Amino acid sequence: MILTDTHTHLYSSQFHEDRNEMMQRAIDAGVTRLFVPSIDSSYTQRMYDLESQFPENVFLMMGLHPTYVKENYLEELAFVEAELERRKFFAVGEIGMDLYWDKSFLKEQQHAFQHQIQLAKKYQLGINIHCRDAFDETFEVLESEKATDLYGIFHCFTGDFEQAQRAISLGMKLGIGGVATFKNGKIDQFLHEIDLQHIVLETDAPYLAPAPHRGKRNESSYTLLVAQKLAEIYKVTVEEIAQITTENSKAVFGI
Repeated sequence: MILTDTHTHLYSSQFHEDRNEMMQRAIDAGVTRLFVPSIDSSYTQRMYDLESQFPENVFLMMGLHPTYVKENYLEELAFVEAELERRKFFAVGEIGMDLYWDKSFLKEQQHAFQHQIQLAKKYQLGINIHCRDAFDETFEVLESEKATDLYGIFHCFTGDFEQAQRAISLGMKLGIGGVATFKNGKIDQFLHEIDLQHIVLETDAPYLAPAPHRGKRNESSYTLLVAQKLAEIYKVTVEEIAQITTENSKAVFGI
């Protein structure tokens, strides 16, 4: 059984003391494909070090996270573009809109999001979307770039059924993680109405650990817990969830 964690921050300082053991737990749980999003240029070397250490399991994205869109965002976008030109990545991400912490860089976030979508199209890559308290703004940019070569993953999807359908109509798969296991997560109430071909698994480790670990550090081995929850929701085996969601991830990342 092969499980794919489509979004995990393996470079997090929260794994500093036991990263090798954490990686081994993931592999032992069948989570052998781990996709790592970029935040900004300060994390890049850590990403490359991980890739060198675990070349068979770790696959990198490149992008500028919306909460890191600040006064120097044009320099950061230039860095993203230079890295995409220089070497192989498997998606542009994580990119998007976040109005939860700060609304003062709204226009800059919109510009950064749209520019990075255009970079993804240029390099024939999917995108990995971060969206927090910004569904309308995120969809506005996506609609403006709607095309057959726009595709990717709506990371950590927490919207409603209509928003799920809208994301799918724009070429996105839904990244489902620990929130699906929360009693108040809500998405478990309608997920069965979404065809499994539109679903991929993720952890967003070290954040959003699934039950029974909610509130504690998340890690990629817990992808299995998300798969088990989806098996309950869809009334299929965990092996079927693993196979289908891994195939879906291949359609996005190309491997």
